[in-house]
Amino acid sequence: MKLKQLSVFLENSPGRLYQAASALGNAGLNLRSLSICDTAGFGVLRILVSDVAKARRVIMEQQLPARVDDVVAIEIEDRPGSLANQVLKLFLDYQVNVEYMYALAGTGPSSGKAVMVLRFNDNDRAIELMLKNGIKILDAESFGMAEAQPA
Repeated sequence: MKLKQLSVFLENSPGRLYQAASALGNAGLNLRSLSICDTAGFGVLRILVSDVAKARRVIMEQQLPARVDDVVAIEIEDRPGSLANQVLKLFLDYQVNVEYMYALAGTGPSSGKAVMVLRFNDNDRAIELMLKNGIKILDAESFGMAEAQPA
């Protein structure tokens, strides 16, 4: 139920994002989701990609540092309050913290749904709590991703 996400560290300068995206595209890899945020001088590109092991090799060949992290993707109602009331409220009493997340609004496999990709301080505990509360957790197949382990 956990997905493998590639995190790429990019110098915050013109052309770096293009370098990463074009290398992945030229290798025939399909981006399934993407988030980028900046820090002092660097950006972190977080992607779900069709083949994470191949993507990591391609990115490393570009001499861009990258790592693979476990994340959890869920599907929730695409309406106000769903994230807070259906998901985040579950973690208040269990010391489960969301380290980061990003959304794919209106793109869930089911009509009227949104997809949230989350990284928790304890992914396994978060998954357990969400399953007990009827939260739909998406697998690699839902994203058209290979489940191969990273190289």
